[in-house]
Amino acid sequence: MNKKPNTSRRTFIAGAASAIAAPTIIPSSVLGADAPSNKINMGFVGMGNRGRGVMTALMNHKQAHGVAVCDLENSYKAPNGGSHQGVEAGLGLLNGANKKKGGAETGVKGYSDFRKMIEKEDLDAIMVATPDHWHALVCMEALRNGIDVYCEKPITHLFAEGYHLHREVAKRGRIFQVGSQQRSDKRFRHAVEIVRNGHLGKIQKVEVGLPAGKDSPQGETVGEIPAGFDYDMWCGPSEKLPFMPCRYHWNWRWHLSYGGGQLMDWIGHHNDIAHWGLGMDKAGPLSVEARNFEYVSELMEVYNSPRHYDVVSQYPGDIEVILSSRNTMGTKWIGENGWVYVTRGKIEASNPEWIATSGDQKNNNSTDFTFNPGDWKGYHPGNGHQSNFVQGVVDRKECICSAETGHRSATPGHIAYVSQKLGRAIKWDSKAEKVIGDEEAQKELMALPYRGDWKLI
Repeated sequence: MNKKPNTSRRTFIAGAASAIAAPTIIPSSVLGADAPSNKINMGFVGMGNRGRGVMTALMNHKQAHGVAVCDLENSYKAPNGGSHQGVEAGLGLLNGANKKKGGAETGVKGYSDFRKMIEKEDLDAIMVATPDHWHALVCMEALRNGIDVYCEKPITHLFAEGYHLHREVAKRGRIFQVGSQQRSDKRFRHAVEIVRNGHLGKIQKVEVGLPAGKDSPQGETVGEIPAGFDYDMWCGPSEKLPFMPCRYHWNWRWHLSYGGGQLMDWIGHHNDIAHWGLGMDKAGPLSVEARNFEYVSELMEVYNSPRHYDVVSQYPGDIEVILSSRNTMGTKWIGENGWVYVTRGKIEASNPEWIATSGDQKNNNSTDFTFNPGDWKGYHPGNGHQSNFVQGVVDRKECICSAETGHRSATPGHIAYVSQKLGRAIKWDSKAEKVIGDEEAQKELMALPYRGDWKLI
């Protein structure tokens, strides 16, 4: 991987030890919020539907300035017949966003290789919205070049990648936001505050509901590689499987070479909230066991992630957390004095007083809660999840879902896949992030089976 010296015009403190933790954006208090040196130059990697949506949200911050976009394809149509995606679509959106802020109509550059973008552009921050198997390599390249990172969830494809990545963030004093945007939603924060302020009493169990996997191919299993598309580069560090249209774009998620199935696609959402409520953002389980993993046998050559799954974890305080495709979608904490449940657009509780609002309670549409859960307050992201990242780049304040937090939220899923493979529960030392008493499991968890010359560390 390429490295370049961090010679950005924003680096104003040079030297040895202090340089690692020093801010790279001169604070507004020094030069004023609108000073040119406070313009945050951003690059965007991954111009699919999600990437372009997150890019637009990031650009809503007044200090964000788009410099470059990157995608392996210049232009393509979404599989479901949706909007055009790729470099051309990204350029159009980003130039438009810059123009709204008084910038030029053109000037943003397009790249097909993120390494070239990082090497050639003067970047302060990047967004990473690639398939999961690329997250760690793109993020690490940015971090080693002094660049802050917004990365979609799950933070990494493999446990070992997250283990090394969050340590690199800490070592270099970078700002990192994981795209677990539910943390920035008022319903989720209110539910967490109910739990953290003790209204449920001692927590006994947490039920985390995630989606079931696919039971049929999501498109054609036979097809030609699109003209001009570098499929070898798309596969990158992962296994180069035969090209299938149904494993392309969105649906790469369902093969474990590129994604983690529905378990890992959603663990960074609802289990992230479960951890927040349990105060486990920088900790984790005592043990993890995969149970009842069910696969669609005739689909294994196409998608090899489970259709159904249960992951049973034991946490400190004699708390059991069950992640399952058989649970109701969302997060439900159950305590000795009651329960609270939250999912997108809905919050429920055993005591209606806890979730009372001054608005439309019948349809669960209001988030104007009249109940004050107590003194413990969840991190408030300001103007939203993406804005929280850009503001973090300015203020050098840890974001609502840091690299370690996002990694910890996904860890039970990574361990569960090892548990499923080996057929046994895994005991876990969350402080050391190490398997207890099982060398085979530890080796599996820390493996980085990259293809060719790709390396993370």
